[in-house]
This record gives sequence, structure tokens and C-alpha cells, in this order.
Amino acid sequence: MKSFAKWYPVIAMIAIDMAFAISNILLKKIVNDGVDRLVFITYRQSISALFLSPLAFFLERGNRPKLTLSISCHLFVSAILGASVTQYLFLLGIEYTSATFSCAFLNMVPVFTFLMALPFRLETVNVKYGSGRAKVVGALVCLGGAILLTLYKGVPLFHFPGPESSVARSAGPRVEHVEGDQRWVIGSVALFAGTLCWSSWFLIQSNIGKKYPCQYSSTAIMAIFSAIQSAILSSSIDRELSIWILKRKSDIFVVLYAGIVGSGLCFVGMSWCVKKRGPVFTAAFSPLVQILAAMFDVPVLHEQLHLGSLLGSVIVIFGLYILLWGKDIEMQQKEDKEQLQEIPQEKKDQLEAEFQLVKISVEPERALANICSTRSV
Repeated sequence: MKSFAKWYPVIAMIAIDMAFAISNILLKKIVNDGVDRLVFITYRQSISALFLSPLAFFLERGNRPKLTLSISCHLFVSAILGASVTQYLFLLGIEYTSATFSCAFLNMVPVFTFLMALPFRLETVNVKYGSGRAKVVGALVCLGGAILLTLYKGVPLFHFPGPESSVARSAGPRVEHVEGDQRWVIGSVALFAGTLCWSSWFLIQSNIGKKYPCQYSSTAIMAIFSAIQSAILSSSIDRELSIWILKRKSDIFVVLYAGIVGSGLCFVGMSWCVKKRGPVFTAAFSPLVQILAAMFDVPVLHEQLHLGSLLGSVIVIFGLYILLWGKDIEMQQKEDKEQLQEIPQEKKDQLEAEFQLVKISVEPERALANICSTRSV
């Protein structure tokens, strides 16, 4: 059972990525319906806070540490990086490009997380060892794929009959004046910025997990902060009350799913995985979101897939798993070293004493054998 327990974080991250892939496809629909981005984020985070607060109260009531000013500031910044700004940038990117293309940018999250973790000593690189060289090479390959993904669009790989995909169709009155490649560039820049913010969230969450190790409580507080931030921004930009009205039943379903599952259970699961296995391990599963999203996005919704997206994603994933290979070797070496250090000193002394006893008992037998051999000669 203990050997199977080490797979719990892996199983959790696969389930989380499946939920995120479904969420990204639903988000494409809601932005095409014309729902204001900040209004959507406010509703989403409010529902997440309402859903998680009772769970946090009952499940973590006995072991919740004191909420200090320092922890509150960390959670406020976490809300900006993990929810408010990041979700706004990804919604903008999804609206201007496609759900599959936006998921492709998630492939860069592990690399950016790894590079950002180096100055804070959350990750180390020793180029004298093969594991360190693999991490450096993997990061450089991923960076090259990320640049290709951002700057090169390429030709479309599928030709769907009938109307064009939802990217080419009307995306709401806010983007009617922006067409073609210009819209794609704006979406790419927004997704790139969102990826940087998302990578930063993993690092700050690693720090929060050490100081405030209560996943339900920390996620609920983060959701409350994010809802307040988004509501203030939305009210300052557009004071029309009509933007707060959801006109379709499907939009209400998307908001509920995104709040309960996307911003609720998924963030709780990721916070737990960051605490158990670290930020780079958790971020490493991001490429799976693109694969799962493309399984629904391309054949069902007829979203277009371009050559640049495919080539860039393949290069990023290749570099990513070179990096993870080096990371895995490094973790195995670290675990072996920790196991040796965990042996109590008394046990070491006992083993040394047993060795001396064996040595003392063997030496007379060797001496007697030498005497016998001498006499026989």
C-alpha cells in the first residue's frame, strides 16, 4: 500500500488536467457568448469561495494555524497570480485564438517554473552530474519550442466543411475590429504573460504550503481575495449593471463548473501536490491539458490546429521530459542519501559492534587454520 501511495500525486494531477481541459473548452464558449471576462472571474471565484469555505471549516478546524498578516499578504498575491490576472489573460488569449492553442502555452509552465525556482533555491543545478546537464538542456529546448510556438503560426492542418471555426467566427463586439494575424498575435502575447503569472503561482504556493499547510482554507481565502479584486476592477472599468446578467442557462452551468471544479477542487488538489512533490513536479503535468483538450476541441468543436502550434508543442514536450528525466535522477539520489541519514546512530553503533564481534570470532579460526597449514608443510 505504501508503494502505491507514491502514485497518488500522479493520479491527482491526471484528474486535475482532465478537469482543466474540459474547463478550457467551456471557457471558449462563454467568451464567444459575450460574457465580460472580469464578471466571469468574479462569479467563478465567488462560487469557489462559497463551495470551499464550509469544507475548510469542518475538515481543517482542528489543525488550522493562525492566519498572520504575512500569510494573508502571500495569499493576496497568490490570488492575483493564480486567479485574477492569470485567468483574465487566458480568457483574452482563448477569445483571440483557440482553446487548443491556449493549452499549448501551458506546456511552457514547467520550464518557466523551473527557471524561476533557481534564484530562490527551490531547484538546484549541478552541471558536473548528468542530471544537472539534462535539466539545463531540457530547459533550453523547451525555451526554443516556446519561442517557435509564440512567433510562428503556420498553415492550418485541417480543413473543415461548412462554416469556419469559432476562432474565425464572431468573437463578440469587443474584437470585431481586430482580424486575422493581428488577433492571433494579441492572443499569443496575452497567453505568454498568463503563463509567466501561472508559473509564478506555483512558486508562491510552495511557500504558502510550508507556512499555512491547509489546502482548503488557503484556496478558499485565495478565492475570496480574487473575487474582490475582479469585482473592483470590473466596476472601475465598466459600471453598466447589464454586464452582470448571465443571459443563457449554459453560461450559468459553465460558471458553476469553473467555480466548483476549476477554481475549487483543482486548486486544492494542486496545492496538495505542490506540498507533497514540489512546484516543478506539479507544473510538469501541464502539457497533458493540451492533449486532452485537443481530443474534444478539434474533432467536436472544429477548432483549427496550425503547424506552428504542433511543432512548438512537440519541441516543448520533448525538452520538458529531458528536464524531468534529470529531475527524476536527482530525486532518486536525494532519497537514497536521506535514507542513509535516517539510520539512527544507535543502530549504526550496533551494526559496528556486530561487525567487530564477527571479526574477533573469525580471526582465531584464521590463525588456527594458518598453524595447521604450517604444520602440514
